[in-house]
Amino acid sequence: MRNVSEVIEQYLKQILQQSNEGIVEIQRNDLADQFDCVPSQINYVISTRFTLEKGYIVESKRGGGGYIRIQKIELNAHGSVLDHISKTISLQIDQSASEGLLYQLEESGYLTSREAALMKAAISREVLVLKLPLRDEIRARILKAMLISLLSK
Repeated sequence: MRNVSEVIEQYLKQILQQSNEGIVEIQRNDLADQFDCVPSQINYVISTRFTLEKGYIVESKRGGGGYIRIQKIELNAHGSVLDHISKTISLQIDQSASEGLLYQLEESGYLTSREAALMKAAISREVLVLKLPLRDEIRARILKAMLISLLSK
């Protein structure tokens, strides 16, 4: 049985797919009522599962008429994928952000699940047993080199 966070995530992804513009606006309290959970649960799902690294832009407006807007970033053109990689991986990248980027590239069909798994293994903190910030710098260099090499065909 899936937990409420997974159900909310799948619901939001489903309505994003059905949207012509790839954008959805939700009322946090309405969604919490719909799933019989507290509004902070909605915040948790959005802040952990709809990140820039995973391919989403999230905007929120607080107040009486407030909303949360989620937009899926589409990686259509090959050049936009390489641009996105360069923007996401600067001089450093932490493990969470790197895994989010690999998830997004796999979900968009640019990486196979095997390629993503190999990259995750190579850049994990268990393999890169270095102190911060050196670990995040080395991870960024390795990940960028692997992705550019693989996707520049």
